Amino acid sequence: MFKVFIILFILIFFARINTHAQLGNIKGTAVDMNTRKGVEFAAATLLSAKDSSMIKSVFADTSGFFQLTNIQDGIYILLVSSMEYHKQYQGPLQISSAQRVIDLKEVPMLINQRILKGVEVVGQVPLFRNSPNGTIEVNVANTILATSTSAIEILSKSPNVSVTEEGVSVRGKGESVIYLNGRRITTEQLSSISSSQIRKIEIIANPSSKYDAEGKSVINVITVTNAEEGYKGSFKQIFTTSDFSSPSANTNIDVNYKKDKLSLTGSYGLLLGNTREILNTTRSRLKFVDHFSSVLMTDWNRKYDNFSNYSLGGQYDLDEKSYLSAEYSGYYNDLGGSTKSENTITSTLMKGFFRSDVANDNVINNNSINLNYNKGIDSLGSSLFIGGQYAGYISKTDDDINENKLVNGQGSFNVLNNKAGYRIRLANVQTDYTKAFNLNNRLEFGAKYSFASNKFYSDFFTVKNGNDFVLDETRSADFKYQENIPAAYLNFNGQMSLKVNYGVGVRTEWTSYKLETDVQGLEEIKDNYLNFFPSAFIAVKISDQLQFRMSYTSRITRPRYQALNPSGIYQDTYTSIQGNPYLKPEKTNSFELGASFKKYNFTAGYSDTRDAITGAAIQGEAENTYVLKPLNLSKLSSWFVSLSIPFNLNWFTSMNTVDLTYNKYMTGDFPYGLMASRPQFHFYSSNNFNINNLFKIQILGRYTGDKYDGIFYRHNQVLAALGVEMDFFNKALKLNLLANDIFRKDKPAGYYEIGETYIEFARKNNNKYYRITLAYSFGRLKKVTYINKSTGRTENSRAQ
Repeated sequence: MFKVFIILFILIFFARINTHAQLGNIKGTAVDMNTRKGVEFAAATLLSAKDSSMIKSVFADTSGFFQLTNIQDGIYILLVSSMEYHKQYQGPLQISSAQRVIDLKEVPMLINQRILKGVEVVGQVPLFRNSPNGTIEVNVANTILATSTSAIEILSKSPNVSVTEEGVSVRGKGESVIYLNGRRITTEQLSSISSSQIRKIEIIANPSSKYDAEGKSVINVITVTNAEEGYKGSFKQIFTTSDFSSPSANTNIDVNYKKDKLSLTGSYGLLLGNTREILNTTRSRLKFVDHFSSVLMTDWNRKYDNFSNYSLGGQYDLDEKSYLSAEYSGYYNDLGGSTKSENTITSTLMKGFFRSDVANDNVINNNSINLNYNKGIDSLGSSLFIGGQYAGYISKTDDDINENKLVNGQGSFNVLNNKAGYRIRLANVQTDYTKAFNLNNRLEFGAKYSFASNKFYSDFFTVKNGNDFVLDETRSADFKYQENIPAAYLNFNGQMSLKVNYGVGVRTEWTSYKLETDVQGLEEIKDNYLNFFPSAFIAVKISDQLQFRMSYTSRITRPRYQALNPSGIYQDTYTSIQGNPYLKPEKTNSFELGASFKKYNFTAGYSDTRDAITGAAIQGEAENTYVLKPLNLSKLSSWFVSLSIPFNLNWFTSMNTVDLTYNKYMTGDFPYGLMASRPQFHFYSSNNFNINNLFKIQILGRYTGDKYDGIFYRHNQVLAALGVEMDFFNKALKLNLLANDIFRKDKPAGYYEIGETYIEFARKNNNKYYRITLAYSFGRLKKVTYINKSTGRTENSRAQ
């Protein structure tokens, strides 16, 4: 199958080159007659010399260069226009076998003296829009999402995105990998990004082979870029309060500066305050000889002593198409507070009550540096990119634990201390080359090498007979993991005709790893494997209002580094969190069909995932203990259909999606209790009301129906949010008021069965809150083109 795919790729590639060799091109540069500079984004329109009908049109690049390709033999007139300039006509121009390429060199443009003082476009900004290729673009600025404190909160309120305790996923696809302006980042880094920095979010359900093969979908967060010389900044202050948790405050400042060829950008964010979460879990075994019941409540009162995120970047423009850039970024998270758990256990042998109080002290520090070189080769978009990244994650935990036990009427008290931590080092280098044959056809290929190292330790100390702490070697363990992944990709995007676009590509990744631990019974584990990941899409434009598309992608999801760690992490007296060193990566093949009619968008798809990664609470060696552990299931089959329905009036904008998903797990050797799978209904609606241009009312609603995937059941969830936005001082100051989760119905709950154990869970989080946001913008820029792309895309997301 793979060989057939490669042969088709080569045949299509050379067929397209041969086809375009038979057509003509017209190119030139629109130039200001006074300044001799290129006219940015001038429109070049090709007209028929016979009846002046329009044949095709393109926009010039920032240097004024334009090129019209794939022109049939004939006689034409060329119109070059721009808002500030008089129209210029060139011709007649004849394309024939004698002359396939017409180079006009320079097209002189004379400025139009009738210049308007200014134009202001006022309208409702839709929360999201569907692109013809199936990508969803979510706007953040000037929407209800701008009141969010982080990007992870924005995603939780975005269409087709699900944010749970397991991570971020796209509905109908599965777990997502996160990019920030083209660079891969962790979920923790995503949580620390200020919403004031974010312009839009791209939800890419069908990523091409150029993206790392990790994950089943891609979410690309795009930050605000400025294009004016000088300086500009923004300051945002957010206050959040609720009846469930103590209040919190989030402060963010962003500054940009440009002078000549030098661009600088910096940001700092600080989160202080508290948040809270409660998890209620019931575990029961109903065997005649072992009647066991555990009712557990865990209450996390997290205190943000110092949650800081920061970045500083600079770019130097070598010329109009080339640059050097560097960026230093990171975060410092000092998490305090407490974790309290109460567990009532009843069995045929005992009746007990167990309480643990944990005084949390956890510090995580992440710092990374990115270096980029980008060389623009021609005006068509050919380029060479070389980049590298080094990142380091350091975590230190020093938790004091008090345990109280009451078993069959006998009480006892125990004091523990857990010192744990990890150090993750990531290094990688990447190069990408893009060859543009014309404006519509380009070849992309590149290579990347990644190295990852994770060292983890966990030491438990106990106090015995009132003496000093003594190391408990039965609970303590060390863990080391190293991984190397060299990769290469080849991707071709082309246009068969004015109505047919296509892309085809393949990526290959070779993975080798070694895992060492001093956990009893485990020896060194090492392996290596080679994978190929083909992808393809085709889009057909039937008319200006109707388009069809079809795509195929192949992806892999490797376990996070900590998910392989067999060392136990303390949660309560009888519950621990433990990784699985034998966890396999899951591999997914996805197929999708889509159609767009006017502003409506319909999508249907199927995904097949082998060795699907999930997790469960598994009975430990002792009858009363449970271990939360990741597992592989043999297969996950997913079907989905989705419909996007927009409405737009002068004072009202509404964006809505309705989708239906059907997931079915196959367990293999694991003793899960199977239940019937059922379709899950999901509805999402975002509505903006502009009240006489005085203020805006924004209403967001989401309904997620009951979920039955054959193993797990999740209860339906409802989110309703209401926001009001007002501008002051010529829009320099914005005030936002937000009421989130008004009905307190956005709470995860459900059940599943594994082995002889039936498990129910219900979470109560801090989703119902009230928030006030003040944002102030200052300064002015003329042109900023700062760009920095991290090459540590895949590795960062697994450093959790």
